[in-house]
Amino acid sequence: MASSTTGNIVVEWLRSLHLGQYSESFIDNGYDDLEICKQVGEPDLDAIGVLNPAHRQRLLHSVRILREEGAAAVYFTLEEAGAARDSLKIPRIQLKRLLRERLAQDGIRLSLQPYSTTVSVYYLWQRHCF
Repeated sequence: MASSTTGNIVVEWLRSLHLGQYSESFIDNGYDDLEICKQVGEPDLDAIGVLNPAHRQRLLHSVRILREEGAAAVYFTLEEAGAARDSLKIPRIQLKRLLRERLAQDGIRLSLQPYSTTVSVYYLWQRHCF
């Protein structure tokens, strides 16, 4: 995929529809903004190269939603999809154990005030700079 498509909302919209393979073709044909995509119809899909009937139906349905609900609906859908994709579910007991191990490994002692580490600041500076 061309680098000009990186981060484009149309690319993300197509990915959310599981039709990311058409991203470059959409962009190359001038459909690089959701407002423009609201105008997509059957002839446009022919020009873009979307020939699979199921893909055409999915796109036309999403275009209808774009027209009715506006681009904000797509942004919210993408945000929700991103949050679901990025979320990691770890059982609470396992998370506590992982945190305890990591704190011990890093020399952080939360039971002492003020919360401090047994490792010197100079050591930390060296570790992150070199």
